[in-house]
Parts: sequence; structure tokens; C-alpha cells
Amino acid sequence: MNPTDDPITVRPRGRLGKVGGRTFSVKFGYTMDRYRRMAMLVSVVERGSIRRAAGELGLTPSAVSQQIRRLEHEVGVTLFRRSTRRLTLTEAGEAFYVGCAAMVAAARSAHERLADLQDAAVGELRVSAPAGFAAIHLVSALAPFLAAHPALALRLIVTDEPVDIIRERIDLAITIARPLPSSSLVRKHLADWPLVLCASPAYLARRGAPRTPEQLAEHDFLSLPPSHHPSEELTGPAGQRHRLTLNPRVTSNNQFSIKQLTLMGLGLSFHVEPEVAAEFASGELVRVLPDWSGPTLSVDVLMPARTRQPAKIRMAVEALRGYLDRASVTRTKASRRNRVTSA
Repeated sequence: MNPTDDPITVRPRGRLGKVGGRTFSVKFGYTMDRYRRMAMLVSVVERGSIRRAAGELGLTPSAVSQQIRRLEHEVGVTLFRRSTRRLTLTEAGEAFYVGCAAMVAAARSAHERLADLQDAAVGELRVSAPAGFAAIHLVSALAPFLAAHPALALRLIVTDEPVDIIRERIDLAITIARPLPSSSLVRKHLADWPLVLCASPAYLARRGAPRTPEQLAEHDFLSLPPSHHPSEELTGPAGQRHRLTLNPRVTSNNQFSIKQLTLMGLGLSFHVEPEVAAEFASGELVRVLPDWSGPTLSVDVLMPARTRQPAKIRMAVEALRGYLDRASVTRTKASRRNRVTSA
């Protein structure tokens, strides 16, 4: 009978390096191939024969037998006693198997832990977002999500400056801009938001409301730096276009501060419509040149490319998309009511 077909006999396990009062000298200096052979040894013992282990591993019995012999040569110890009837672990083999089995168990545990992370919203979620979006939309979108997943922690980076997603280990980066060129990052589109020009009633009462785009040159503007936004171009009701040349009175890298200064009556400013919808409804801000529209910006979430996105990222994206979809429906209904009331 071929020893590759015979069952494995495992006697009570000893400690690696010392069995029955005798110390074994084992060569070290591990490589990936040796780790693979150690795992193969565990499979042989667990399955009870080289043939059954070979079937599980997708190898021939002779290939597995060859790898076991090579492992014995590498460690300098005979691991199996071979006969025509059976294959039995030696005392050193039993001790060595204990360590190999622990290594395989640790690898399996790590894999299971990784699977848990892929399938459950746990750990830390790192999100970056512009200030206005974070204050109004992001917290509202993610608060129910966090409440439903107590094992999840949120690290929120609020900035209107560009973020190095890879270096800062950002899981999700919210951007509001013109559609971005292709890159190594994964992009998920969430919404399209139009830019609107607005001012406070106090400012318009003091300076007068512009009637044409040409009259905008007579007014004070509050703006982000040019690198943060597309050039302002207005489109009229008949499709005519007017490009603005701005010389802002106030320039800030924070959109929220621009909004606050606009509320205080210091000038005109562009904002994405959902971020000033509440101020329009309350009358704190009004649209300037309402028949003219600004560029439409794309609201996107960017994330590093992965073979499979963890559950916390997938669920957070869906929470954001669901919130923005519901908010869009609410704004549409409110706009229709306002038009009916005005009529």
C-alpha cells in the first residue's frame, strides 16, 4: 500500500521544540513557500491522508508528498514515519504540527474578521466634505445611519480645500463641482445642483436689484477663490449666455462664511440652490436675476478603488443617496406650492 493513501496517526501533542524531555533543533528562516508547505502539512493531518488533502488542495498526491518531503528537508527534522501501511507523525512532527495548526487557525480567523468588516458597518468611517454640505446635508444623512450601527465611528473632515484622499486615508470624499475627469478613484454620482445668484433684501434695498447681467458689474461680489469653482456663466431664458468677470470684494476659501456675509448684506454670491433653500423660504435671501441660471454642479462621492468596498462605505453611500433623493422631492413640492401661491 502506498503511504500517500494511508491514514495519519496523531499522538498527544507536545510543545514545539521539546517533546518527551528531548529538545529538537529546527531550522528557521521562513519564506512564503514554507508557510504554504506548513499549511499543506496541516491539511494532510486534518484530512487524515495525503490523498484526501491533495483532493482538497487541487493537487496530485505525489505533488503533496513531494512538498512535505521538502518541508522536512527545510526544517531538518523528519515529520512522518512512513511504512507500506500508514503514515504516522513523529514526536517532532506532532510538535511542529501544533505550531502549524495555530498558524493556519490565525489565518482563518483573520479571514473571518475581514469578512465581518466587509459585511457589517463597523470600525471607523472617514469622510471629508465641504463646509456647507457637511453642516446642512451630511449630518442629516448620516445621523440615522450612525444610530442604526453603534459599532461604527465617524471621523468627519470638514474643509472646502482639496483633500488628498489616499494620504489622509479618506473613505468617502464629497465633492461639489463640474464633472471630474476620470482617475484611479471610484466616483459615485449623487445629484446635480444648480448654482444660483443671491443677495439679502437689505443689500438690494441699498444698492438696487440688477435687471440685466451687464448691471452685475456695478455690484459687490463675495466669492470662493477661482480655483474652487467654475467660471460664473449665466444662461438666459432664451439660451443666451453671459460670462461674468468677477473682482470680488471678499474672497474666502469657506463657502459657509460667504453665505454668512451675504446674509449680512455685504454683496452678491453664488450658492448651490439646496444650501440656500431655507433662506429663500424664510426671505432672508432672494434670488438675483431669477430668469437666468448658473452652471449645474455635480455632487459626487469619491473613494479609493478596492476589490470590494466594505459594508460601512456601501451603506454610507446609500444613506447619502437616499437622503438627497428625498430632499430633492421635498424641494420640488415646495417650489410648486410657492408658484401656486404666487399665482
